[in-house]
Amino acid sequence: MSSLMEIRWHGRGGQGAKTASLLLADAAFNTGKYIQGFPEYGPERMGAPITAFNRISDEPITIHSNIYESDYVVFVYDTLLESVDVTSGLKKEGAIIINTTKSIDELRPLLNGYSGLVCTIDARKISVETIGKYFPNTPMLAAVVKVSKVMDEQTFLTDMVDSFKHKFAKKPEVIDGNIKAIEMALKEVKYYEQ
Repeated sequence: MSSLMEIRWHGRGGQGAKTASLLLADAAFNTGKYIQGFPEYGPERMGAPITAFNRISDEPITIHSNIYESDYVVFVYDTLLESVDVTSGLKKEGAIIINTTKSIDELRPLLNGYSGLVCTIDARKISVETIGKYFPNTPMLAAVVKVSKVMDEQTFLTDMVDSFKHKFAKKPEVIDGNIKAIEMALKEVKYYEQ
């Protein structure tokens, strides 16, 4: 299944990684792709590390297991780089996408010698500027779309407008901020080739 893309998200419970992975699955589904989006966690509490996954394909997906070899690994919080095996199962031709303000030189020692693409974004700055609070999942979702090219950016943005109008029907004041967060994030991803 050559069109299959697998993504592993690392975040903290209650802080948006699972939601971002499910929003990505919905957006990909709306473009006609086959999708899976699912979290993996046990009895963790708010703030404890969680993992979420996406499978996205142009063909039906017949695999129904955890993801062991990812094309992309996403860190919603850079503090998790020190407690998670960052490159476990990450394909060399893939990428690591990190929410951080650290320089690539500060990050390299945490990446287990990974020699592929590393992408960073300051999701805190973007979310505070656009949403008014620290919600990193919206900018991180946009960063994943930008780096993976899983779908056209304008198609993604249009889908997110519709999704947010539905999701925040009772809180329309948050829609514009989330859309601005996506637009800003699509422009501010930094790429580092090893």
